[in-house]
Amino acid sequence: MHEDSQKKRPTESVAQEEPVVVQAGLFPGATQVVTQPADPREVPFPPLVRTQPLTEQSSLAACALPYQQELKLRGKSNYTVTCFLSDLKMFTEFMGPETPVGRITKEDLVDWLMKLKFGNKDHTPAPKTMARRVTFLKNFFSWLAREGVIREDPSASLILERPLPPLPELLFEEEIERLLRAAAEDVRCLCLIYLTLHAGLKKEEIMILKPEHIDLSNPQQPLVSIHFPPSTGKQHRERSLVLPPEFTDIVREYLGKYQHQPGETLFNCTDRNLNYILARAVKAAGIKKRVTLQLLRDTFAVRQLRAGVSFETLRERLGLSDEAWLESREKYRRLAFPV
Repeated sequence: MHEDSQKKRPTESVAQEEPVVVQAGLFPGATQVVTQPADPREVPFPPLVRTQPLTEQSSLAACALPYQQELKLRGKSNYTVTCFLSDLKMFTEFMGPETPVGRITKEDLVDWLMKLKFGNKDHTPAPKTMARRVTFLKNFFSWLAREGVIREDPSASLILERPLPPLPELLFEEEIERLLRAAAEDVRCLCLIYLTLHAGLKKEEIMILKPEHIDLSNPQQPLVSIHFPPSTGKQHRERSLVLPPEFTDIVREYLGKYQHQPGETLFNCTDRNLNYILARAVKAAGIKKRVTLQLLRDTFAVRQLRAGVSFETLRERLGLSDEAWLESREKYRRLAFPV
């Protein structure tokens, strides 16, 4: 009787210690699970809800929703969450959705990777795609091991071979001076360039920066603090950075010219507008190279290393996770200290 009423009302809460909802799995055809975890980006610090207690006998399909929540709680980008869940779906189709996670071996992982790499003669995955899939396996099974669901991590000894990314063409010092002179015609552009060239901020960090995050109490050491909303799960990337003394006058002029309402961001525009602002200065400076905000951030990183800053300190100043640093570290080493 209870089962019949539950089937008729699949989205209603059931009166228990915690509300539960019958919810279909992430993958088509997957068995139904109980309760979908709250989205941590919409509900700050939600309780850790399990669809069902996971054990080594739990199926791959049963791990999908808890793994999705784990990725979001770790502050992974939407792109990373989408890619890792897509990889999990492909791996689940290869192994079978009801396969217990405790029975999966390293040989199973290698067989899947080899099938992806050589199974389709008409399509060979890019090296970067294969590297991401190894990263997914390591992330997924290390999570299961960390949670005590499985006793041994079958991905622990997998070798992650990351393809070397193409190196960006950095600006010469003379080109940087030309860019700064051109940007001086627009204090908004000059403020933007200083935040990337002298603080190494990412575009997404610039977009959420507010005037109250800039401390000018010591004009000789203006300080910029990076903060993230609690719902993003990116508190590990929060940090404070010192900029050159001239940034104090730049910010004061900018805030005097562009009035801000309480709570507004420093650049009250879209990220595309930021690209246009920079592009105009690049054109005025007569620079033919492709100059982006990321390129200026790369320049900041290389300058830091050449000034004697350690790799670990640079990682902290860039606000990179250990995972993201694996690829970035080699790129910056090659740029700063070419053989």
